[in-house]
Amino acid sequence: MTVLTNARIVLPDQVILGSLALRGALIEAVAEGRSLLPGAIDCGGDFLIPGIVDVHTDNLERQVQPRHAARWPSRSALVAHDAQCAGAGVTTVLDALCVGDLGFDPGRQQTYRDGVADLDALAATGLLKSEHFLHLRCELPAADLLALVEPAIDNPRLRMVSLMDHSPGVGQYADLDRYRALRRAAAVTDDFIERRIDELQAQRAKFRTPNRRALLARLAGHDVRLASHDDRTEAEIEENFRDGIRISEFPVHIDAARAAQVRGMEVVAGAPNIVRGGSHSGNVAATDLLHAGLVDALASDYVPASLVEAAFLTGGLTGITLPGAVALVTDRPARICGLFDRGRLAPGLRADLVRVHAHADLPVVRQVWRGGERVA
Repeated sequence: MTVLTNARIVLPDQVILGSLALRGALIEAVAEGRSLLPGAIDCGGDFLIPGIVDVHTDNLERQVQPRHAARWPSRSALVAHDAQCAGAGVTTVLDALCVGDLGFDPGRQQTYRDGVADLDALAATGLLKSEHFLHLRCELPAADLLALVEPAIDNPRLRMVSLMDHSPGVGQYADLDRYRALRRAAAVTDDFIERRIDELQAQRAKFRTPNRRALLARLAGHDVRLASHDDRTEAEIEENFRDGIRISEFPVHIDAARAAQVRGMEVVAGAPNIVRGGSHSGNVAATDLLHAGLVDALASDYVPASLVEAAFLTGGLTGITLPGAVALVTDRPARICGLFDRGRLAPGLRADLVRVHAHADLPVVRQVWRGGERVA
């Protein structure tokens, strides 16, 4: 048995100064006060929070491609990604792999294929520090989407599928001038940009709707959570709800988030949006969504370390209590993806937990346990 004491334990409804006991892979007891056991670990007043659950991270892609034209070996990249997640207190990871390319990053398809194969090869070895699941980000206008996604549909690690559309003129890229500026920053000529806008809009008109219908039909009956992505309008939310989608990821306009809430959909916002003080692409600020009560969970999107920092920042920025803010990165995302054995510090649940030291206004992860074993 492992006992942690003199810790500020973040429970679902309060923070107590107390002790927490782990036995095997489970939490055995939580109590106020110091433990008198001689082997108890003194946490020095640090916080104990549940292991973080990240329903959407693209971080593996950044390990595979650390620099432009410098591709890293895929399994080495996965191990590095896993270590970053565990070091950030993320004990459950949904690796969001992009399926289908719209012409600017064809290497993502290799990352997707390699990522699925590497997870299948390594997940059962005990070498990974965090527990990994699959989240497929399906680019609906991609001509080859259905063929690419088919091999992964029945993978037992698949827990979430998000339906994306990164075509110019819609969603995140509704502002075509911003889209053009983004592409120019990648040293692409104006003539090429205009040609690609025309080509991608024509491709969207041809493939988006039939791919959407076929993918939803293929997923029917699977125990997989369906999400939309970058919702902008109430009409988009209505279409998604009608098709059985119950999660709205990263809505880019507050009207879409409100429409999702009205229909009982879960809204996932980006933790980096909070840490950076706004959207990197000029869309709605996550703090505005939080102030409006429109966020059910946070995801790291592209920086695993953003989750613990966003949770501790949220209270100061919005007035949400620390237990409520921590739940946005632990209990709420766990429930969204159907993992009810984790996300809270309570007897009988998985012993996934994180020791966090508050250094001024910066939360620093000091220790991490997954299933009762120290992993960071």
